Amino acid sequence: MSLWSIWLVGLGVSADAFAASLTNGLKMGRFNYRHALAIAFTFAGFQAAMPLLGWLLAANFTSILDPFDHWIAFVLLSIIGGKMAWEAFHAEDEDDARKSRLDLRQLVILGIATSIDAAAVGVSFAMLEVSILEAIFYIGLITFIMSFAAVGIGHRIGVRFRKPAEFLGGLVLVFIGIRILLQGFGVM
Repeated sequence: MSLWSIWLVGLGVSADAFAASLTNGLKMGRFNYRHALAIAFTFAGFQAAMPLLGWLLAANFTSILDPFDHWIAFVLLSIIGGKMAWEAFHAEDEDDARKSRLDLRQLVILGIATSIDAAAVGVSFAMLEVSILEAIFYIGLITFIMSFAAVGIGHRIGVRFRKPAEFLGGLVLVFIGIRILLQGFGVM
């Protein structure tokens, strides 16, 4: 597999992380570089680790997880996205100290949910002649750059249009979950 192909795979699997990072940026009261870096590192870490995991496990556990991996991603993204959309208009305005906190548990759940498809990519890497270390490096790097940029973009949008943007961000997460579910059923 060529380097160009690996970069395209990296862009493809990082799209969900980009959208989730965008929604995290929407919620920032003030832009926080440490939080943006934590978000980018979390998504990059999961997007790089899952292909490695898929590559290592290849066919051993794929048959066990394959029937319901799309359900796992759908449920996790729907819960987080639905909560975010509901809170956009129903939660009381939070004070600046609370807005500035990063919900690490939610971030890890999003990292897992958005990277499940990357494990399947790792399984396919095991069947192709791919340098797995090179592949996971580039996938992680691309995801890191896209996620960090998405946090900044989301923050800029959120400053002007906080509540509607946060609502739409929550809906985006739900729609990503629906898309993953439909892909699992072979509809897309």
